[in-house]
Amino acid sequence: MRHIVCVALLAAAACGGSALGDSSPEVPATGGTPAPAADAGATPPDAGAADAAVPPAPVPPAPVPSGPTLAGCPVFPADNDWNHDVSSEPADPRSDAYLAFMGASWRNLHADFGANPAYGIPFVIVGGSQPRTSMSFLYSGESDPGPYPFPSDIPVQGGPGASGDRHAIALDRDSCLLYETYDTHWNGSGFDAGSGALFDLRSGAQRKDGFTSATASGLPILPGLARYDEVVEQKEIRHALTFTAAGAARAWVHPATHYGNSSHPDAPPMGTRVRLKADFDVSRFTGASRVILTALQRYGMFLVDEAGDGFVAISGATDSRWDDHDLDQLKTVPLSAFEVVRLGPVHRQ
Repeated sequence: MRHIVCVALLAAAACGGSALGDSSPEVPATGGTPAPAADAGATPPDAGAADAAVPPAPVPPAPVPSGPTLAGCPVFPADNDWNHDVSSEPADPRSDAYLAFMGASWRNLHADFGANPAYGIPFVIVGGSQPRTSMSFLYSGESDPGPYPFPSDIPVQGGPGASGDRHAIALDRDSCLLYETYDTHWNGSGFDAGSGALFDLRSGAQRKDGFTSATASGLPILPGLARYDEVVEQKEIRHALTFTAAGAARAWVHPATHYGNSSHPDAPPMGTRVRLKADFDVSRFTGASRVILTALQRYGMFLVDEAGDGFVAISGATDSRWDDHDLDQLKTVPLSAFEVVRLGPVHRQ
């Protein structure tokens, strides 16, 4: 009986009928030309051909690397200039002239930080409940007014009795606002300082053109420091570093917003970004020095201030855990191993 039913079904199909359960008519319900009958001798289409006609699924874009963080705050958005990989960017046409001015033929790198607590730049992390303190600024016209969330005993660069830049830094971990000052002194009820600036780490907004900050360049300090937690514990720096040199032009390039003091035609503008050349062999270095040099090849470092001693000094955070012997390896790296990344528009004073 089963064979008879099957034959009947096959006969019905050959006469243009449909198989049981197939509700798709050959002629649309709204009318139209009937589909041509299939050639009984035709070879059935290859099942794989139908699959090949289906377009491939789109390849998802590569994930954007996450930017650096500190105390739960982003240290600027991941696509901010500070966090941009410049290893494949072209060199500036005036790279050789700028580096020659900075002493590339005879200067080597120098870590401006180490195990000695008098070295490096300290910072504190505070909560939103930290009491605010009144501030008085010498350069008030270019400073963000107080109050600042500075404890009365906030650590100052170089120590309580130090001369020099006397930077002080506080990061509010709840608002992700960064407060930085230059030439900072406690006066008994508040702070006197040369200048002060506030940076929103979530937005990464730069300062107004012509405005200084706690650095001569108008750039912040904390985002560009070599920090122990990144260098030694995480073994990776994912942002540009900063450095000081003997002089800078009376000009700037973004993200810097303020100028230096040199009128020499080959003086680099503030905000000049240099990187370690790709062919410099970092494999012969170890520990913290290798991590720092790798970051200098990938992210480079910004010129943020002038230094009277003329060192090409990399900025770093104060931390007694630094291994000075390790960091001394940086002193063997010549400035001639660097190149200037192509500059954007130059703003002149």
